[in-house]
Amino acid sequence: MQGSTYIDFDKANSKGLKLIRSSENASFGLLIIVGINLGLRISDLLKLTYKHLRSDELEIIEQKTKKRRKLIINDNIKNALKYFEEYNDEFYAFRSQKNTVYSIQHVNRLMKKHFKGSNISSHSLRKTFGRRVWNNNNQSEKALMYLSELFGHHSISTTRKYLGIRQEELNNIYINL
Repeated sequence: MQGSTYIDFDKANSKGLKLIRSSENASFGLLIIVGINLGLRISDLLKLTYKHLRSDELEIIEQKTKKRRKLIINDNIKNALKYFEEYNDEFYAFRSQKNTVYSIQHVNRLMKKHFKGSNISSHSLRKTFGRRVWNNNNQSEKALMYLSELFGHHSISTTRKYLGIRQEELNNIYINL
């Protein structure tokens, strides 16, 4: 599965916090942090309000699959939200300087600007989440099973390809000869 690639989780988290703290682009910084911690598609991320993010958990119906998902708001997101306390709960969380919700195209332009690389896009945030889960669970089949379910994939092999794991394993065959 070609397309976007993942970003190192810690690098993405640091970039998000830097954008928030410097006020260079706080809303986009929050989008990065929320994206890598929830693993949602960009179409679902852009619909989140501050009220969603200020709760301990949220429930959404995914736009693409129409499936209901329950998500936990973790400490990474809660810590980033401390910089947004003055914003109304009903406001969409990810808005441009013109106060309109980001378009997917604009998010992709910002991703390319802040994360150098040819295959970086809004989808990289979801893949970064997946890679973090996989690595935090010792790159186990169990982690791939969970991710396969979270991502709505039909098989673990699809999840492997999606995360670029399969290609890495194939490349290692040549490297380790």
